[in-house]
Amino acid sequence: MKLIQTAERVSQLDASDNYVYQRSLLAYDEAAKLVSGDVLEIGTGSGYGIELIASRVNRFVTIDKFENDNVAPLLQKHSNIKFLKMNIPPFEGIPDNTFDFVITFQVIEHIKNDKLFTKEIHRVLKPGGKLIVTTPNKKMSLTRNPWHIREYLVPELKDLLLKDFSSVKTLGVYGDDTAMEYYYANKKAVDRITRFDFLNLQHHLPRWVLQVPYDLLNRWNRKKMLHNDNEMVAKIKMSDFFIAEAGNDCLDLFYIAEK
Repeated sequence: MKLIQTAERVSQLDASDNYVYQRSLLAYDEAAKLVSGDVLEIGTGSGYGIELIASRVNRFVTIDKFENDNVAPLLQKHSNIKFLKMNIPPFEGIPDNTFDFVITFQVIEHIKNDKLFTKEIHRVLKPGGKLIVTTPNKKMSLTRNPWHIREYLVPELKDLLLKDFSSVKTLGVYGDDTAMEYYYANKKAVDRITRFDFLNLQHHLPRWVLQVPYDLLNRWNRKKMLHNDNEMVAKIKMSDFFIAEAGNDCLDLFYIAEK
């Protein structure tokens, strides 16, 4: 099934997505250094991280509520990859203590019952298994994203994970000067759009009312930034992002929780 190009589904094929794509790719690259054995991914997306992980592990199972045309060729190419179409949580049909690692990038903010989500992850992990999770840092969000049910501050995600996990390593994704040049240019562009929201409707209207307008404006804004300064967008690479201890100025939370 071919998906409508929503700004929530990042594509490596759209040049206007480059900043978000490179930032997201870093999570897979860092996870690939850590994972081994049997790995479950929650949130396949367009599948751009599959090969990075699958090449390092014995078995890689990836879950999404949508199928994507990019994934099928990878399933044929790698015998250790399995795709499951599933609405989660719960993780139906997956036994307890199955996986050495669970990875889930930019997903938990979309999950209505985040407590059940983390509980289910804990259930399917083997003793000593680890969860690697990323999600936007609420402090650095440019505006309300109505596709997100919630976003987390640095201590909030840690507190949630400690309800089920024995320990949590709190790291964050940061950008260097090249990446932050784009971030601040984007912030100015978003501020120009939201200055017309005199009644602060973005924080008062139901999420479902705002989702389509937000998505259209987000996509339009990315393409406009690419048109206005192609070099600023195109020059961003994965190496322009890095991992360090989580703080209020990190772009994403990158947490590792152990069962």
